[in-house]
Parts: sequence; C-alpha cells; structure tokens
Amino acid sequence: MNKEIKIIVLGGLLTLILTLSIFTGLDQNSITTNGEIELNNTKIGWGIKRKDTHEQPELGQKNIELINKYNGIALGNNQDKTIYLTYDLGYEAGYTSKILDTLKEKNVQGTFFITAHYLNTAPELVKRMIDEGHIVGNHTVNHKSMPELSDDELKDELLKLNQALYEKFEYEMRYMRPPKGEFSERTLKLTSELGFKTVMWSFAYVDWNEDSQPSNEEALKKVTSNFHNGEIMLLHATSKTNSEIMGQIIDEARAQGYEFKNINEFH
Repeated sequence: MNKEIKIIVLGGLLTLILTLSIFTGLDQNSITTNGEIELNNTKIGWGIKRKDTHEQPELGQKNIELINKYNGIALGNNQDKTIYLTYDLGYEAGYTSKILDTLKEKNVQGTFFITAHYLNTAPELVKRMIDEGHIVGNHTVNHKSMPELSDDELKDELLKLNQALYEKFEYEMRYMRPPKGEFSERTLKLTSELGFKTVMWSFAYVDWNEDSQPSNEEALKKVTSNFHNGEIMLLHATSKTNSEIMGQIIDEARAQGYEFKNINEFH
C-alpha cells in the first residue's frame, strides 16, 4: 500500500512538473513573439563625428542603417560635391528675413523645419519660404521627444501641423526632422507610414544659443572646413552669426566646387 501511494505521489509530481514546464515554455515563446512584433522604442540621440578634412563624417553604422531602412535621409552620395542646406526653426528670433534675402540673392533653395509655434507667430515668413521655392518641413507641433510619445500622440504632432499649414497656404509637408534629433525604430516606422520622410544631418555646430553666439570668423571656419560630399547641413535661423555669414558660406562652398541642391533632389 505504501509502495502504491509513493508511485501515485511521484506520478503526480512528474505530471505537475511537466505541466509547469509546458506553460513556462509557452509563456517564454509568447514573450519572444511579442518582442518580435513590437518595434524597438529605445531612444536614439543622433550624433556625428566631424573630421574637418572634407571627408564624410561618421554617423554610426547602426544608426544610419536604421534611417535607411525606413527610407530616411542622413548623408548623400560620396561621389557628388553636393550640399543640402537645412534649417531648424522653433521660433523666430529676427534673423530669418536676412537669411532668406541672402538665399534669394545667391539663388539657393533650402529646407526649413518649423514647429506650430513658428507657423502661428511668423506666418508671413513661412509664406515667403514657400513663394521663393524653399521646402517647409515638419518639426512637429510642440517639439517633444518622439520616443516619449504614444502612437496617437505622435500622429497628432505630425498631422496637426501639416493640416494647419495646408489650411493656411495649401502646402503639403513631405519631410520631417525629429525634435532634438531623438527617434526610435518605432517612431521611424510610424513617421514613414504617415507619409513623411525623416531627414537627419551630417553637419551641425553649436549655433542655436542666442546668448552665446560664436564669432563670425570662428563659425565660418568651422562650417567651411567641414564641407563634404553629400552633406546635409543643419543650421539654426535663430543664429545672428549664421545670418551674417550665410553669403560667405555659399560663396566658399561654390569656390571649392560644391553645388547646393534642395532636399527633394537628394540622392
């Protein structure tokens, strides 16, 4: 009798262990499957390593592969002496008119990434950008870090700005730049699905702080020594320095054999 009881108990334990193993295995598979379905939302902060030798900078192989995977733009063809000029505009500081004057004089078109605040407070400048052949890009409504937003919030940030611009000027945005240069695979995919092409950059410098502007000489040297093939140049129109050296930047680039193209000519 004792022997039979032991057999029954052992059998029950084996059954329990087997059952737990099966459920545990199912749970692990479920977690793995969900991980494959849900895109990674790890925040990536865009960064570049300048070379100051007119060579293309290092952008981080994994980061640029991710941008390319979702049909974004980060760096042009290494065989073409082309520069794509872009500006970020969160607010108007009083220098954009002068920049636009210079671009018109030099026959150069650029891309201006604007926020809702900029559109609401400087609509006449946005209209001028459009009228003079520049591209107006989407920098979101509120300039929030995209990986921190839900899918619905991110859609609102992009689509509501696009709708506001269309209602004012019947202009559709095609390009966007992530605020703060922060994105994730999830946000890249959603941005692409909404019909926007993500545009990063291959050159930038510390030009955005109105209270600590570099000298014209310092800024000009930094910008011109970093010209490179396929460059996507990021400048901020809040910079007094940029407004003063813009003509010299264009002239020096052309003297070095570079051609300015708009981002819709990117290759």
